[in-house]
Amino acid sequence: MSVNFQLLPQAVASANPQSKQEALERVAALAARVYDIDEAAVLDGLEERERLGSTGFGRGVAIPHTRSDAIKRPIVVLLRLESPVEFDAADGMPVDLVFGLVSPERSGATHLHALAAISRLVRDDAMHEALNEATSPEALYALLSNQLERDAA
Repeated sequence: MSVNFQLLPQAVASANPQSKQEALERVAALAARVYDIDEAAVLDGLEERERLGSTGFGRGVAIPHTRSDAIKRPIVVLLRLESPVEFDAADGMPVDLVFGLVSPERSGATHLHALAAISRLVRDDAMHEALNEATSPEALYALLSNQLERDAA
């Protein structure tokens, strides 16, 4: 299955939020800046989804997600947190990698496929270790873009 989301180099960044809420705010701000969508609407959607249950995936990763009618295909941002924050993850571990996903409002299965693609990436032990060892946003983007190209082939 090919990867069906967009990840731009400038959508990978370092951040130092002090809480889960601040991490969500940083995801919304980065998505708004990079993909030219409404920051407040993205943040509202992310917060609404978190109220349903934590998007803390486990293994130090969170995948907060929402939908927006301002985009045509799913988009992703990635934050590497300088210090882990509590995210109410199922495994109880704090989070230091936050993949923010925004999908089109009526994307249905496309949204689920994008979530599955991200979860496959972070469940792969070698990729998970490489992501944790990457020393810069550029290195993170290179790892992800190489893997996404392989998955698309």
